[in-house]
Order: sequence, then structure tokens, then C-alpha cells
Amino acid sequence: MKTKFFLFTLAVLCLTAFTGCSSAPKVTLTENSDLYVLDNGIVTAKVAKASGDLVSLRYQGKEMLATFLTAEGEPDLEKDPPGANPNGLNRGMTDHQYGFWSHDAMGPRGTAPAIASVTIDPAKNGGKRAEVSVKGISKGRLMGTGPGARQDGQFASDIEIRYTLEQGLAGVYTYCYFEHPADYPLTQLGEARFCAKLADFFDWLSVDATRNQSFPKDLREGDKYVYTVVQSENPAFGWSSTTEKIGLFFINPSMEYMSGGPTKVEFLGHRDTNPVAAPCVLNYWRSSHYGGAEVNVAAGEHWQKVVGPFLIYVNSGETPQAIYDDAKVRAATEATRWSYDWVEGIDYPKDKDRSIVKGKIVVDDAAAPATFSKLTVGVTAPAYVSPRPEGAPEIITDWQRDAKNYQFWVKANGDGTFEIPDVRAGTYTLHAIADGILGEYTQANVVVETGKPLDLGAISWKPVRKGKQLWDIGIPNRNASEFFKAEEFKDPEISLKYATLFPEDITYTIGKSDFSKDWFFLHVPHNTDPEAKSVPFSGVRATGNATPYNVVFNLSSAPAGKAILRFAICGTGTRNVDIAVNGKPAGQLDRLPGDGVIPRHGLQGIWYEREVEFDAALMQAGDNTLTLTVPEGPVNNGMVYDYIRLELAE
Repeated sequence: MKTKFFLFTLAVLCLTAFTGCSSAPKVTLTENSDLYVLDNGIVTAKVAKASGDLVSLRYQGKEMLATFLTAEGEPDLEKDPPGANPNGLNRGMTDHQYGFWSHDAMGPRGTAPAIASVTIDPAKNGGKRAEVSVKGISKGRLMGTGPGARQDGQFASDIEIRYTLEQGLAGVYTYCYFEHPADYPLTQLGEARFCAKLADFFDWLSVDATRNQSFPKDLREGDKYVYTVVQSENPAFGWSSTTEKIGLFFINPSMEYMSGGPTKVEFLGHRDTNPVAAPCVLNYWRSSHYGGAEVNVAAGEHWQKVVGPFLIYVNSGETPQAIYDDAKVRAATEATRWSYDWVEGIDYPKDKDRSIVKGKIVVDDAAAPATFSKLTVGVTAPAYVSPRPEGAPEIITDWQRDAKNYQFWVKANGDGTFEIPDVRAGTYTLHAIADGILGEYTQANVVVETGKPLDLGAISWKPVRKGKQLWDIGIPNRNASEFFKAEEFKDPEISLKYATLFPEDITYTIGKSDFSKDWFFLHVPHNTDPEAKSVPFSGVRATGNATPYNVVFNLSSAPAGKAILRFAICGTGTRNVDIAVNGKPAGQLDRLPGDGVIPRHGLQGIWYEREVEFDAALMQAGDNTLTLTVPEGPVNNGMVYDYIRLELAE
């Protein structure tokens, strides 16, 4: 009976696109002057030799992409040439159909042709795998068609795009290899991603548990930013069809090649805003969203990065939920297969050359939680001064804004133990962040050697405290999810509702008030315009009055010494916040960095700490009032707090 069950399970695995089943049709690779055609009997993928664009992907006989077709059902490369920019500027996905990297291998039209080649020939491996490559050499020209790129390109880097098809696999892998030789000039990358525009029968979007919904062609909600999610928490995302009962999903088996670490909020899918209203699925590895990230490479610097491989997965099921669930199962399988052993010829170490970094975080703080409810540990490139043109202001880039280097993160166990797998050799900074603990642990000069496990042992984390804690508001967790109305953060009009919910503004009494009911999650100017509306992509353009948040607290005796008001901030629109204690000025948060969280309906962006010190003599025995005031101005110009704490150094 057990043998029968095993054989049945094996058959199911074969039929559901697990690889390695000899009964599955062999992979074939054919080509003509324009295209490579990869076929495994489940999917057929067609790749343009001129650009590296995926111009066709067929599953169950259906074209999955928004590809213009000839009468014979082939991609119409004359009507929709790969990499074309009919608007006169390289506007990225509004100029393409099908699937494409925003930095393709073609460069500006009419310049040097791409180099197309076969990197894995299925005729030489028994039909188990095929791979094709399209490479563009940047020397003397710029590459890229992403948002903001000029007509002559944007980024000085050689670019190689590959597609890989396995026997028995319902999908195709793609990855992009960037190389900036030392003799290339200073260059700065704009937004960068792989985008697939899908056939119009796709009508259900699934990017996370809360944005898993019907999205037909005629649904014009207007603002695509309501579909952004935390990227690292959603490795499988895409679309399905309620009529055809099929789906297409992107699956990231690793986040090492993405930007911004485990807290990065990003686009995963929406409907394009052009008249076609094509369903889009996007794998952003560098963007300007929610504080953004950057890839700036200096003249004389040899830089390489592999983005991917990730899987473009196609599947079927009776319901969108069943299709989405299957994609998530496949994502778990792909994670166990990382790193892929078939990648050759580029800077991509195999399993034997990667390492495990492990240890145990031990918190030295009596007020810290006994066990971790959420502890995230990672190794990243050290913070660095970002290369910029001469005369530009100096900017330090840390892991939250870094897309140039690789990052490796895991969720640790409740007791603080962690194991970070698949780490490339290099010198890193170790980071730890945890719900319930203000701040971040860092340890510099963590050296990972090729193929050698690294045990860091017990790591003592003593969170910074400047004095005795008098009170706090919120939970340090790098977002504003615990505050009032945070569950409605995707509502484009939510910032306007503050004035109705709190017509007299907020008075929060320590020991009596509840931040989940009495502290509105957005500290924004108090709207006074009853006709104010949210505008897609821009948020609320109306202006409002200055908004005070009053914090009332009682002290048993008059304090002396220095008070330190500490802020953890996870979203910024205003340039400053005024602080008063018992009606007297106590300082200001100023020169705050904007990150677009409020106009783009978010709960978190770039997280950072700020503190304001003031003379404790401003406080008194008995009741005290501390007032935080966002100045009058556009309603977008507010603040999103993660956590606030008042400490006293007597």
C-alpha cells in the first residue's frame, strides 16, 4: 500500500510540473533570424534575439502575454518590435507588450546589435534543459528603457539576459547579469524591473492576502499604489483568469538580489494605465518607491550583479485561490532549490561555494520581551558613500536603500537562534531587528569565506537607552500597524478622515489612552476643505491647518537633568515637527527625509531614529503636556511614527 501511495505521489508531482520526470516531453530549442523558441510540451517561450524580450509564452495552447499576433498566431514583430519606443522617449512598460527587462540588451535603437547565443543546448543533455542568452555591450553608449530614461539610454553597463526552460516545468526562468568594467564611466541606474503584460483574460490579481481580488478590465480604481506590499513576504505574486482557469506568477526563490531588505514595500502588480489596461506583474529590484533604493557605480569601479534567476510560473486550477495557493507551494519548492546549479559563466557561486552564517541573538535589556515574536537577522554590504557626480551632496547608503549589492536575511527563531543560508563570500555587516525592541543591532567586519560555515556564537545585543523610561507610545516594529485606523491605510482618502475623527485633534493620556484607539496612525495637517479628494499617484493635494498631538503624563516629582524624546519614524512627508513641553518650545525634528509613504498609501518606508533633548526642568511634578505639531501645509506633508519614547537622564 505504501508503494502504491509513493508511485501515485510521484505521478502527481510529475503532472504538477516538478522537474526530473523522464516521462515528460524533452525540451527542444529552435530558432530563426528573429527568435529563439524553447518548448517542453507544457510551455512554449519565444525570445527576441534583438533585445532579450520574452515576446510570447504559451500554456495549454493559450498565449499568456499581451502580445500582438499575426494571422498565423505568431508574435507580430513588425507591429510591436522588441524594445520599440513609439512615444519618442524610453518610457518603459507603456511602450512594450509581452515580457521584458527595463534594461534590455539592445540599447538605443540603431546602435550596436545584441549578441544572441545558446548557453545550454538541450541536444547535449538529453532534452533536460535549454537556455538562451542575449547580451548587449554598453561601451560608448547607455542602456535602459526604464521610467525616466532618456531616448539615448540611461545606464553604462553590459547587460546579459537569459531564459532557461527545464523538462517537466510549467514555466520559464529568467535572469539578468549586469557588468560595469573598470574603464566605464560613473553611472546611475533608474528604476529597474522585469515586467510582463498579460493577456486580457486575466482578471484576478493576487499579490498578498489582502490584495487577492477580482480585477476585471473595467475596474478603474485609479491609483495603482493601493496594490503595493512588503516584497520579501510575498515571493509568489501574479494574476489568474476566472474564465480560462489558468494563472501566471512571478516567483522569487531568493531575495538576495532585491533592494531594501526585509522591510521594502514594492509594486508587484496592477493594471497598466494605458488604454489597453493590460494586467501587469512586476519584479522590481530597484525602484524609487517608499524611499527607494539606488545603484550608483563609480568610474574605475568593476561592478557585477546577477538579478535572478526567478521563475515565471504558469498553472491552472478551479478557482483563483486554488491557483494562488499552488503558486505559493511552488515558491516554497523553488526556495529549497536555490542556488540553481545550472547557472554557468557569470558571477554566480554554486552551493559548495556559498556559506551558512549562524549564531544566537541574546538581548541584554530587562524591558525586552522574554522571547522574540519577530526577529529578523541579515548580513549586508557595509553602509557606503554612494558615488555621485562632482559637486553633488554626499549620501550614505545603508541596506534599506541599497540595490547595488546582495543582501541575505532570515527570520530567526523565538530563542534568538538563526541560520542564514547561501551567503556569498565577502565582508558584511550583521544586522538584527526585532518587534518590541527600539533600534537595530549591528556588527561590522563579518567575513564570510568561500564554502566555509561561519558560527558567530552568542551575540549580545544591548539596546540603546539614554536614561530611565518615563513613557512610550506604540510598538517598535518598523511600521505603524498598531495605531488607530492603520488597517485602512490603503484607502486613498484616509488622511482626510482625520479631521472628522478628531475634530479637536489628539490628546493622549499616558496610562489611560490606548494607542490602538486614540492615536491616529497618520500625523497629518488637519484638512479644512470639504471638497478635498485624493488624486491618483499624488495623494491629497489639499492643505490643512497645523495639527498638534498632545501627550499628557504625570510625574510624581519635579525632574532634573536631561530629557530625551526618542522617535522611530517609518514614513515622512513633512520637513519638520515642532515640540513643546507645557507650552514652552523644547526643540524640533527638522531636515526630515521625504519618502512618499503618505501620498502612496503606506504604513512604512525608510525607517530611521531621531531624538530631541531638552532641559528636564521644563517638566513638573503632577500633570505635564508634551505637544508634537505638524505645521500647516499640504495634507501629504505629515509623519508616520513607528514608536515614541521619553527617557530621563537625571
